[in-house]
Amino acid sequence: MNKRREIICTLVLFVTALIWGCAFAAQSIGAGFVGPFTFLASRTWIAFFALLPVIAVRDRLQISAEYRVKKTAGQSRMLVLGGAVCGFFLFTASASQQIGISLTTTAKAGFITALYVVLVPVLSVFMHRSVNRKVWGCVLLAVIGLYLLCMGERFSLSAGDSWMLLCAFLFSLQILSVNYFVKYTDPVKLATLEFLFEGIFAGLCMLLFEPFDAEGILSALPSILYAGFMSSAVGYTLQIVAQDGLDPAVASIAMSFESVFAALAGWVVLREAMSARELIGCALMFAAIVISQL
Repeated sequence: MNKRREIICTLVLFVTALIWGCAFAAQSIGAGFVGPFTFLASRTWIAFFALLPVIAVRDRLQISAEYRVKKTAGQSRMLVLGGAVCGFFLFTASASQQIGISLTTTAKAGFITALYVVLVPVLSVFMHRSVNRKVWGCVLLAVIGLYLLCMGERFSLSAGDSWMLLCAFLFSLQILSVNYFVKYTDPVKLATLEFLFEGIFAGLCMLLFEPFDAEGILSALPSILYAGFMSSAVGYTLQIVAQDGLDPAVASIAMSFESVFAALAGWVVLREAMSARELIGCALMFAAIVISQL
């Protein structure tokens, strides 16, 4: 792989992590006004329509030879399948995250979500990839950090933290799915179809489980717009484009910095403070994330 391209893709994912980290604060604010499916459906459809003109311009200019090869290879069926699979996992992960973030702090939400970095190589076992013994040590370190961050005197996870753990698992599946399908499809079109299917799933759940609240949507609009344009349209598209040029383990560690940015955003925007015990737990979890990829 071209080293220069690898560096550029890694830097792109650091920017993505910053965008996602700040989105935790926006999601926390939005959760106070609308239900999780309403928030998710709104941000997803914004992202979908924001990407349509991008695809139109790319189709017209045919930006790269690689893109033209993918376009002429007749991969429409793989594109639709990839959009459906990635969209389903993104919907379930994002819905779990939005529910969990309304029940816990942004710092906790960020660090628990980032456990996907440890989970990705572990789940790769089912894709017939070997896992270094070091990774299992990192899993143990992450569990200790999770205990310090989340466990109370009753030795049980809160509802919000449990939702975030489910979110981390589902995001691991989404990352592995993207890493598979992006090899056979155009990355921006994959992102757009991913949002299309996510929007359909979220919209159906919104109609089935949540009442329409125009006033709540207007109150949450700034958060929805940031999450839709920046976190979804820009962030997830950058993820897919950059992952096309990186090993998934390297991509995971770059994206894991969203946990640090989430904690900073929670402190600056929401004035959320953490105890010494929670800070130690965050440090252990982040150490596990970094060591697992070295």
